[in-house]
Amino acid sequence: MYFKQFYLGCLAHASYIIGSDGEAAVVDPQRDVDQYLEDAAAHNLKIKYVIETHLHADFVSGHRELAARTGAEIVFGAKAGATFPHRAVHEGDEIKVGEIVLRVMETPGHTPESISILVIDPAKSDSPQKVLTGDCLFVGDVGRPDLAGGKGYTPQMMAGMMYDTLHQKLLRLPDETEVYPAHGAGSMCGKNMSKETWSTIGEQRKVNYALQPMLRDEFIRMMTSEMPEPPAYFQKDAEINRTGADTLAAIARPAALSAPEAKNLAVQGHTILDVRSAAEFGAGHIPGSLNIGLGGQFAIWAGVLISMGTPIVIVADSDEKVDEAFMRLARVGLESVEGYLDGGIDAWRSAGFELARVPQISVDDLHGLIEKQTELQVLDVRREAEFKSGHVPHAVPVELSKLEQTDLTLDPAKATAVICAGGYRSSAATSILEQRGFTNLLNVTGGTGAWIKAGHPVEQPGAN
Repeated sequence: MYFKQFYLGCLAHASYIIGSDGEAAVVDPQRDVDQYLEDAAAHNLKIKYVIETHLHADFVSGHRELAARTGAEIVFGAKAGATFPHRAVHEGDEIKVGEIVLRVMETPGHTPESISILVIDPAKSDSPQKVLTGDCLFVGDVGRPDLAGGKGYTPQMMAGMMYDTLHQKLLRLPDETEVYPAHGAGSMCGKNMSKETWSTIGEQRKVNYALQPMLRDEFIRMMTSEMPEPPAYFQKDAEINRTGADTLAAIARPAALSAPEAKNLAVQGHTILDVRSAAEFGAGHIPGSLNIGLGGQFAIWAGVLISMGTPIVIVADSDEKVDEAFMRLARVGLESVEGYLDGGIDAWRSAGFELARVPQISVDDLHGLIEKQTELQVLDVRREAEFKSGHVPHAVPVELSKLEQTDLTLDPAKATAVICAGGYRSSAATSILEQRGFTNLLNVTGGTGAWIKAGHPVEQPGAN
């Protein structure tokens, strides 16, 4: 058996290829599919099946493009309701890939249509050696149960299904069965995922909080409390996957724009998306532009902060970075990039147009400003659970995902230091605050992690 995991850090997404005797199946493919074609060709495999464990909400899948380019059959759980030709599978159905048997296990809980794939090599054993769990069972967590509300299911109903799936199916697999999920740490499809990208049933039985012995009602209460709000793009991406996305070749590439052309589009309300690092953005950027750096979880945050269909102009420091941003936006269904600033920020500067700046300060600088008892405001844009784990004293918490919609109590005229875990989300937050009229912004490099490491005082809600 040939088995390979492809891990896309930008989306914390794992996909797989399984091969045997010249045949292969790809499971949960990302939108750009060339890597699967190249890998299959390198191992003399023909892709016969494209299998989806569920209707992914956090990214647009490449199942239709991969099928079109290979002649492969697309496979979904029967409850998915996919509107294009596909094989709808049920509990116990089997697909043969060479000598390997892929057996379907219906595993609802994250979504109603969720399936897991048992991977069996009969030459070794009739028991499954691996299980591809999609977003049902993660390493260290299980899938969130609140993404199926529009289909008539409450989070409590889905959490109950998840409990049954875990205890009646997955936890009955042998301890040595290897677990390969569709996501890892950083994904918004769960809340406590490990950085490890695979595990075993036995190990998860020991360490996964959601698999510890508890009553069904207790599990439901645990899984439906303190859930972060799902991003708006999740439901839209799931529907794109139900109907099948266009090929990437069908999406118009962005046009090169002069500085005056880009400025005119900015005036018209286009989102100017600056994909450079926080330091580069802070040193000089187009006033009112949104900073989401390519160096972090760019696609996730773009999906959260930019509404689907919003016309976008990219600012990057090279044509290669423009192409990368274009691809990564398409992975979450943002296909409305109309252009990019030809020549980057240097072209804007050369045209004599105004630049805005956000000073970057260290945690020691921040501590010094606080010690001087200035009127400095500190805004922490991490998630609620992160904030509760410890924060800069007197910091005001507003999650980045909610910043644009929140009625802030801060004074836009006062100096405002923005902090997150490392400096990435805080830079995005400064760009949003700038749009809201804040005139004296500071981005804290290194974030709360550096603050704690430096030994500066930490405050925790409820701590005595």
